[in-house]
Amino acid sequence: MQTDPRGPRFSSALTAAVLVAVLVSGNGLLLATQALVFALSAFGGLRLSPYGLLFQALVLPRLAPPTETEDERPLRFAQGVGLVFTSVGALGYFTGVMWLGLLATAFALTSAFLNAAFGYCVGCEMYPIVRRAQGRLGAGA
Repeated sequence: MQTDPRGPRFSSALTAAVLVAVLVSGNGLLLATQALVFALSAFGGLRLSPYGLLFQALVLPRLAPPTETEDERPLRFAQGVGLVFTSVGALGYFTGVMWLGLLATAFALTSAFLNAAFGYCVGCEMYPIVRRAQGRLGAGA
């Protein structure tokens, strides 16, 4: 499925704002909520993303049609990577291992910021590497 690339960048900006709030407050529950947002996007598709729904309802009607689209699969993979980092971070906050919560949140924030500000999706760049590795493992090489 193809998607408008402006939606994921909008979502990354909202994600970055949430992750900054987590780093400032140390709120593990807020980070767990962000992990849920990532889970909905990774497993349900970008159309079920709460931030994607906001983009479609509030922003997209005010924009010209996209000049290009992109494959949703790398974006969903990236959401899964975000889910891993925010889950680990929430676990760190909930168990009192603050350094783990801070570190995992900082990694997720860096990735979200890169996508929001520069259109560079770290998880999307990882996607073809992981797919190639899966092919090699499946072929017995």
